[in-house]
Amino acid sequence: MANHKATRKDVRQSAKRRDRNRYYGKTTRNAIRDLKAITEAGKAGEALPAVASMIDKLAKRGVIHKNKASNLKSKLTKKVNALAK
Repeated sequence: MANHKATRKDVRQSAKRRDRNRYYGKTTRNAIRDLKAITEAGKAGEALPAVASMIDKLAKRGVIHKNKASNLKSKLTKKVNALAK
């Protein structure tokens, strides 16, 4: 355990951030899973912008890398476009 006052505070802050990041990450993963499960083109097209926004926010917060965010959005867009055909 940390001995300095500032280090104890840093431990508290990092635990709070970790919990918050885990929540955002899990929520986004669930949204991605739900989007992949949609089989109707119209519903998938409506859900895609919200999920893409969630992915962008994860990248902005540093939870995931920006390239991973781009890859996820690209794959989801391809899947939604394939449903439309």
